[in-house]
Amino acid sequence: MALSPIALCARALIKIGATALSSFDDGTAEAEVARNLYGSTRDALLSAHPWTFATAQASLPRLVAAPVADYRYAFQLPTDFLRALSAGSGAAGRGLDYRIADRRLQCDADAVILTYIYRPDEGAFPPFFDQALIARLAAEFCLPLTESTSRAEALAGVAEDEFRRAKSIDSQQDVPGRIEDFTLIGARL
Repeated sequence: MALSPIALCARALIKIGATALSSFDDGTAEAEVARNLYGSTRDALLSAHPWTFATAQASLPRLVAAPVADYRYAFQLPTDFLRALSAGSGAAGRGLDYRIADRRLQCDADAVILTYIYRPDEGAFPPFFDQALIARLAAEFCLPLTESTSRAEALAGVAEDEFRRAKSIDSQQDVPGRIEDFTLIGARL
């Protein structure tokens, strides 16, 4: 079942014994805390792991202005970009030496394919991620709403457990990465 940002926050609030909200504009302390913490908490959790449901590839548009130093070309990052995983050119999504600075990707290749973490719509979150996000939100909401540090610390531990479980489930949906070029093996030949 796809959950909205309000539903995710409401479930997190219920976990800490607070009143659920029906809108970020309810005018309650719960709504204010949820409105202020939801986006950054969601993005931090999305950025913390190469989630299969939040991974995309894009051919980046090259910018006219070149970088000041070190690289020849600059490329515009996608608007939904959260974190780079790799960059490549041609038919490969990896293998380029690059740097991200000032919301631009810089490299020496004249065309770039970026593999990156993006911000999907909440309706695309799988149930295991929903649970990890709800647990993280509960931990974030706890201190400002209950002023209980011990309870916030306990909820942070639960959130870490949910995060590890979600990473494990997500990692089982992809072929494990393999070592393609290992210089020590090449040196032995």
